Amino acid sequence: MLERIFGLKAHGTSFRTEVLAGFTTFLTMAYIVVVNPAILGQAGMPVAAVAAATCLAAGFGSILMGLAANYPLALAPGMGLNAYFTFTVVKGMGLPWETALGAVFLSGVAFLVLTLIGVRQLIVAAIPRPLFSAVAAGVGLFIAFIGLKEAGIIVANPATTVALGDLTTPTAAVAILGLVLIAALQAWRLRAAILIGVLVTGAAAWGLGLGPVGAPAYNLADLGATAFKLDVPAALNLQSGLGLALAEIVFVFLFVDLFDNVGTLVAVSKKAGLVAKDGSIPRLNRILLADSAATMVGAVAGTSTVVSYIESAAGVTAGGRTGLTAVVVGLLFLVTLLFAPLVQMIPTVAAAPALILVGAMMIGGLVDIDWSEPTVAIPAFLTLITIPLTFSIANGLAFGITSYAILKLLRGQASRSDWLLFLLAALFIVRFIYLAKG
Repeated sequence: MLERIFGLKAHGTSFRTEVLAGFTTFLTMAYIVVVNPAILGQAGMPVAAVAAATCLAAGFGSILMGLAANYPLALAPGMGLNAYFTFTVVKGMGLPWETALGAVFLSGVAFLVLTLIGVRQLIVAAIPRPLFSAVAAGVGLFIAFIGLKEAGIIVANPATTVALGDLTTPTAAVAILGLVLIAALQAWRLRAAILIGVLVTGAAAWGLGLGPVGAPAYNLADLGATAFKLDVPAALNLQSGLGLALAEIVFVFLFVDLFDNVGTLVAVSKKAGLVAKDGSIPRLNRILLADSAATMVGAVAGTSTVVSYIESAAGVTAGGRTGLTAVVVGLLFLVTLLFAPLVQMIPTVAAAPALILVGAMMIGGLVDIDWSEPTVAIPAFLTLITIPLTFSIANGLAFGITSYAILKLLRGQASRSDWLLFLLAALFIVRFIYLAKG
């Protein structure tokens, strides 16, 4: 049956190899079960319920990817988008987390529709590839900035905006310990480096009295506190004063998911040797449909946007070549669901080192940008720098796409095929004017 579903022999792999690859991928990304609730918990969401939703969304998405698309690609709530959800949408704009979940669900529906009618291909073709890398790196800086802030390593300063915090405080000291530990484990190429680092840092913080006192009640009913709480009608209420803001939120969730998915897909597919001779990716629509379905299920369960994880490359390195690898990852996440309430015991500061170092790993894509070409380098830089400094992925997208379109027009390189790029740039300019008047 496994041979018929996944074609193990045709892909030059075996059941044992695929299971080993699945465990490898799971260990490299299991930190999300701790880190995602720590971030979304700051939006007022119940931590145990978010942990359960994280496991459920990752389990469903990874299994669906494996069965429907037959790719060794694992899914889980995305880093960066969870920070955007909490710090920009809920805390910054003042939206209830239920409405934000409704926006996440709508972005999944939009992704599904765009994939089915073929518009997704137009969007991907309209956005220059260097901006994909710049957005990923900008999101990396964004979550690293949040991690440094949560650790107390950087603090607000009225004179310089930010400054170095007091590194002798217990919070900062524990976070630095976590940074050193995770960095050392990564230097030794340990697969579960981030997960081990988070757990050890959490134990140290708990020992210093920085965590909750006493074990939480192990009540599986609490895991449903975020399920079906999304408020889609509120997210659709374009007649309210937040109409444009809500539309922008859906837009950002959609676009960053699209960029993340395509970038990860290309990287993992190349590493696994799954790219066709003409450079195309087989079963691409199935992959994107699985991603959009996982986002919708995640929103219903109670978590932010689900994306493909670059950590899937670890499983590919271990020999994973088929969807069986992803199915194994999904099953492991579903088993982890039983331990979700224990996440409440881990202090928030334990996630800070993981945020910082995951952010660092997301910077790697900058090597793909031609920094000697101004028409590429300037939009990429503006994207990269405005995401963390304005605390908004939307602003980074706006600056990058608008500046690229303007430079292309002034350089005399515009053509009719670029109509969607210029349409997006025009919409972003309207957005800037609207924000200025607001």
